[in-house]
Amino acid sequence: MVKKLTTVTLAMLMTTGVLSACGASEKNTDNNTSANTNTSANANTNNTTAGAAEPATTDASKKIVIKYWYAFGDKIEEAKQHMVQTFNESQDKIEVVAEHQGNYEDLHAKVQAAFAAGDAPAVSDLEISSTGVFAHSGMLEELTAYAERDKDQLKLDDFNPGLMGNAYVDSKLYGLPFMRSTPILYKNVTMLKDAGLDPAGPKTWDELEEYSRVLKSKGKLGMTVPADIWFYEGLVAQSGGKMLSEDGKTATFNTPEGVAPVEFWKKLNSEGLIKIPMGDEAGATADKDWSNQLSAFKFASTAGVTGSLELAKQGGFEMETSFMPSNVSYGVPTGGCQLVITSKISDEEKQAAWEFLKWMTSKENTIYQHKHVGYLPTRMSAVESDELKAHFAEFPQFKVAVDQLQYARPRPMENAYPEVAKVIREAIEKAILDPKTTPQEAMDQAAEKANKLLAK
Repeated sequence: MVKKLTTVTLAMLMTTGVLSACGASEKNTDNNTSANTNTSANANTNNTTAGAAEPATTDASKKIVIKYWYAFGDKIEEAKQHMVQTFNESQDKIEVVAEHQGNYEDLHAKVQAAFAAGDAPAVSDLEISSTGVFAHSGMLEELTAYAERDKDQLKLDDFNPGLMGNAYVDSKLYGLPFMRSTPILYKNVTMLKDAGLDPAGPKTWDELEEYSRVLKSKGKLGMTVPADIWFYEGLVAQSGGKMLSEDGKTATFNTPEGVAPVEFWKKLNSEGLIKIPMGDEAGATADKDWSNQLSAFKFASTAGVTGSLELAKQGGFEMETSFMPSNVSYGVPTGGCQLVITSKISDEEKQAAWEFLKWMTSKENTIYQHKHVGYLPTRMSAVESDELKAHFAEFPQFKVAVDQLQYARPRPMENAYPEVAKVIREAIEKAILDPKTTPQEAMDQAAEKANKLLAK
């Protein structure tokens, strides 16, 4: 039997190391912005399968009002607000009140507190690696029966398979892919050309090192990269390794495949080829160095494509994107959020929430949010649409993340993983900062701590 988490335990798990991992470029610029917007979709009248709430049958003169809490501002917020408003205007039975709640860490903590107080939002963004924690704690409505009942309308198999790994917990559906992302490599092509480097690269770790040496000779950095758990997961995958054992009970990041990324980062950092900032502002520092043309490369979420293109235009340089460079192979974690329904609301609210989920994750909205922000188009029908084909032809920077999904891996969802991620990040930083600590020693120590957390 799954042990339910207490309020205190769950709050402790909401650590920055993993909840903010899905992209240094997914910034929250206004934690105080609340948007109360009207939104909704047509109430479904299909027959109900066991486990799914009955379709709403309220008086048309009285709308069902549900709350939707979301993370992040800027263009991400603009897109969500637009979709909510359009949903509300599309029908007259449901009104969605959308409220901004900060970054993922802020949002998760607020949802948990509201749930404990009996006032949780009906719908929330949920960062994918936290799905297991929330599902096991009983906070989420299982969506399997809803999806089966509305299978012809939902078309679950239309979602990109590379994005579905974190939607399920114990083979049960708990979320629908929404604003999903992967880290990609952002390149200042102008800087590369000025240094006599082929802008098609670097495609491998070795090429990244070679490019960085040439750039150093020109007084530039190859890359500014924080010791981010999300990026590290990608490098481990590229080395042929895994973060945890198949059963999720044992750390495996201290194997040669998990140590190799730390050794690589430490070597390049010690030789002044890359810069690894530390602390809470590490991601912001990496973005700043790249936008100020001090670094030629940065790892960042695909959610930053639109914003980075604008920065490049303002800075007068050409920007391209590519896969994260490979080691023994390519590899990349997925990130971003899915939409979930909380469990302690009425059946009427659950049905309204489900209608909203289906609408927000439709082909049309997938295309809209991808073009407006840069998040992955989650549906294959969207990728194959004439509209996105034309968009990719004009802006190939957006298509890179879609193509890279063939090498994607789901993120670990063990209850202890947020704490484990924090331990890993601290170990990487120690290995890089302390000349007396080898990467192997640092990761062995981290694995020992992680195993104790995973065993709880």
